[in-house]
Amino acid sequence: MNNQNSPHMAPTEPETTREWVRHLAKYRDPKLFRSLLELTATAGPFIALWALAWWSLSYSYWLTFALSLLNGFFVVRLFIIQHDCGHSSYFKNRITGDWVGRVLGVFTVTPYDVWKRAHNIHHSTSGNLDRRELGDIDTITVDEYRALSRWGRFKYRFYRNPVILFLIGPSYIFLLTNRLPMGMMKSGAKYWYSALGTNAAILALLAIIVYFGGWMPLLLIFLPSTVMGATIGVWLFYVQHQFENTYWDRDENWNLHDAALHGSSHYVLPEPLQWLTGYIGIHHVHHMYARIPFYRLKEVLRDFPVLNEAQRLTIRESLSCVKLQLWDEKNRKLLTYRQMKEMYGAF
Repeated sequence: MNNQNSPHMAPTEPETTREWVRHLAKYRDPKLFRSLLELTATAGPFIALWALAWWSLSYSYWLTFALSLLNGFFVVRLFIIQHDCGHSSYFKNRITGDWVGRVLGVFTVTPYDVWKRAHNIHHSTSGNLDRRELGDIDTITVDEYRALSRWGRFKYRFYRNPVILFLIGPSYIFLLTNRLPMGMMKSGAKYWYSALGTNAAILALLAIIVYFGGWMPLLLIFLPSTVMGATIGVWLFYVQHQFENTYWDRDENWNLHDAALHGSSHYVLPEPLQWLTGYIGIHHVHHMYARIPFYRLKEVLRDFPVLNEAQRLTIRESLSCVKLQLWDEKNRKLLTYRQMKEMYGAF
């Protein structure tokens, strides 16, 4: 990359990625009016589509279903706001952000405090082969895969199968495993309160829906929009870190800033999809400085063209990422199973 075209640009080579923290710090402050505007622009259509879908139940279940799938994008956008609250980037007052995040967690069926801790672990360990912990897509190395038993390989391939990962997995995670503080069962009462409190609020909301509308709003509005939002969210999270030339390293060589820039993609989406997904596709910037509100990420790309060109991943290119399953430590890239066999032979 040429770093000499703009006075704003900073070096992006591994030994200098830390310098980006200083450059990006000026974007960290949220703007209260803009935060409230984005919240309104997300919650408003979410509620409106719910109301429209409920009204359409009297005319066409297919129309109801379609409107609910569309509302899945606003579930994602609510989640992005919840996500920014977890990073204390949406409101200057952390307590306000935490409570907004907890309320939104009812509508995204995600216990806020449990998710917040898991996500912070993800940010602090992403790309570290010796700290593959909570909050990541399970990824193993070529050597680790070859050392597995036949049953172990089957389990890994089953888990990484696109049908499981993107169709069944999201529903399993958001509808089932989110109901308990998975991975934090012994981490303190706070996480139990988060999970069980969110569950109680969800049950109360669903009880009201069933009381006034019967089971069809639950089956044709709540479930489709929630599952759609979960599926989009898992897909986005996958392509943000699972691309061919991503970053993984052993603990002794791992660097937080290198992992942030080189291990996170810039998912280039059409503007309507960028807006609907809260610009989370500008993921390399987010990982370099998580305190930047999502609505200011485009400012960074505008001011630093070198970042606009870094780690670009188009929709078409992202589809091929599904086949990448194993990290090759020798060649430092993700491989398909076929590539592994071609490079290292049968086993």
